Amino acid sequence: MMNVQNNKFKLLLAAGAVSMALSGCGGSDGDNGNPGNPGGPAAPAINTLNLDVTSVTYDNGIPTITVFATNEEDLPIVGLKDLEVKKVVQLIPQGATGAGNSAQWQETYSSPRSAEDKLTPVDLKNGNYSFTIPLEGYNPELTQRYNIIASASTLQDGETLVPRTEISKDFSGEGYEALYTKDVVATQSCNSCHTKGQKIYHSYTSSETCASCHTQEMADEKGKPQVAYNHLIHNVHNNAKMYGRDMDKSAETAHNIVQDNCQTCHVAPEEGSDELSEWGNWSRVPTMETCTSCHVNVDFIAGKGHSQQDDNSNCIACHNASWTEEIHTADAIQKRALIDLVGMNATLTAVPADMSANITISFSDEAGNTLDVSSILPKVKRLESITNVGPNFPIMGYNPSPGNGQKKVAIDLVNSGALNGGAQIVDGALVVNTGPLPFGVAGTDTDTAFSIIGLEMCTAQDKLVECAEGVATTSMKAELTHGTLSGEAPSTRHINSVNFAGCESCHGETFEIHKGHHAGFVMSEQLGRELNGEIVTGVDACVTCHTPDGTYASGANKGALEMKLHKTHSHGDYAAINGMNCSSCHNDFNTQAFKKKGALATEAGQYTTPIAATCYSCHSYSGDKFKNHVEGQGAKVNASYQEANDAAQLETCFYCHAPVIDDHTAVKM
Repeated sequence: MMNVQNNKFKLLLAAGAVSMALSGCGGSDGDNGNPGNPGGPAAPAINTLNLDVTSVTYDNGIPTITVFATNEEDLPIVGLKDLEVKKVVQLIPQGATGAGNSAQWQETYSSPRSAEDKLTPVDLKNGNYSFTIPLEGYNPELTQRYNIIASASTLQDGETLVPRTEISKDFSGEGYEALYTKDVVATQSCNSCHTKGQKIYHSYTSSETCASCHTQEMADEKGKPQVAYNHLIHNVHNNAKMYGRDMDKSAETAHNIVQDNCQTCHVAPEEGSDELSEWGNWSRVPTMETCTSCHVNVDFIAGKGHSQQDDNSNCIACHNASWTEEIHTADAIQKRALIDLVGMNATLTAVPADMSANITISFSDEAGNTLDVSSILPKVKRLESITNVGPNFPIMGYNPSPGNGQKKVAIDLVNSGALNGGAQIVDGALVVNTGPLPFGVAGTDTDTAFSIIGLEMCTAQDKLVECAEGVATTSMKAELTHGTLSGEAPSTRHINSVNFAGCESCHGETFEIHKGHHAGFVMSEQLGRELNGEIVTGVDACVTCHTPDGTYASGANKGALEMKLHKTHSHGDYAAINGMNCSSCHNDFNTQAFKKKGALATEAGQYTTPIAATCYSCHSYSGDKFKNHVEGQGAKVNASYQEANDAAQLETCFYCHAPVIDDHTAVKM
């Protein structure tokens, strides 16, 4: 943020004003239309509402702004009735409120809570809406932010639906392009977890809106430092303390996702971009207000946990930008480097004589050179393989399946540096036999066996070390391999519905799954295979454990992969993150995959036909209403294994339902 003297600041503002005046600004009345403000007929329907603040003019310090509204076809929208200016804030530059203080948004207007007291825009009947806004404390030298909200509603006709939309736009204090602003984290970064356009908290969908309300000024007035945005945003993503109005909410879920990786949110703008110019502010401007959101054992005023200080004037003396960035990102960078130190490659080869399979696992260094497993064995905390048969509908349960009495084969090949489970070193690789497997005939899904292999190693900082009591460990890699009894090409499970890149956008590339219960599976390209000419990492390996028969609770926890993922990430009030929907994870729906599935365990010892079971993972709260509906279409809900399995291909759900990722409720008309 620029920290300049007033006279220099005025010159910069004036220069910006002249520049804008020379280049032309503002829009027409929309009658004839232009590229930024088209004319023509009004929009007949609104699937997407686009808002833009096209002009700001001042009369004796009172601004009049013009908001232009269009639909997805760029047609102007006439008749909006629930459009409001939610907030107007101005940006006090860094250091202006005290040495070392960060730039702060200051409120100059807030929309009244009472509907009858809200500003009523003038509808100019061409897509433009005009607001004249009474400001308090307006300073023409400061950047002004206008936050506009359109509530989910209808047009004045009471029939045409209008989706909820919000926009924040910054201008100079004279209505020209803003010369400086403060956006440290882009809403685009938030959208890696929080679905674009869906509420993040309250009803709001953007970081800019949150920052406009949760000002330091508000926190000081309330005597609640935790409500200032730079404190609040860290507090709700780490579990160092509770948060919320009554400090009774836990950030455990968010913390488990973010895993203290600052770079999940703090992402540099693309090279050449003029957006997010203050993204480095998080490390460059350390303040007591921000630091205490995570470092809860520090009381600066009392000198507890840190040298005593009354303000932020001295912070930068010790906490320079490079050191602050390094100390907050080192763990994530170090973990990524550790994971890259060792690679794995595995093969599964059937042994027809006894219907078993040999799993062979080889290792490589970061340059791709083959490693003799003996050289790293003392540093391996755990190496495990989990094997099942039938990738599309595994026939081995987590516990013995009622279908054949068989359960998955889990082997710890290495435990704390020692060979285990019958594993042997052969030509520098590890080899283990699974024992007999329930292979089926050639050409069927059960001709294929598949294994997921997880690797956990002992580590210290950025090095691999020999395992010993108390030594830290890192989950390194996971590998997926297939093999057939017949020798023909293996059957594989579809991966065109959920691409792990969607998981990675939220969880990050070093997210450890099930560490402690297992070696800890870190999803990577090693779990991928070629699809349409490119390597795609799917979640298909997870079905070795998340079987149709459920996991350890035999269906009581809806552990089958088709249900577990939905149960964990499900939509609406049941979601892990507010605003999640199907498109957060899915890039498509492969409804044809159900033709290869049988019954899924939905309660302990009880089974449901596969389409209904998948829906049940989110709609279980509907109870008898759901059960009666689907059983009327040929499904079986919480029936016996045999009954549900016999009816698996008799469901007629897709005669009416035609789900797509943007609307899973879509039906054929």
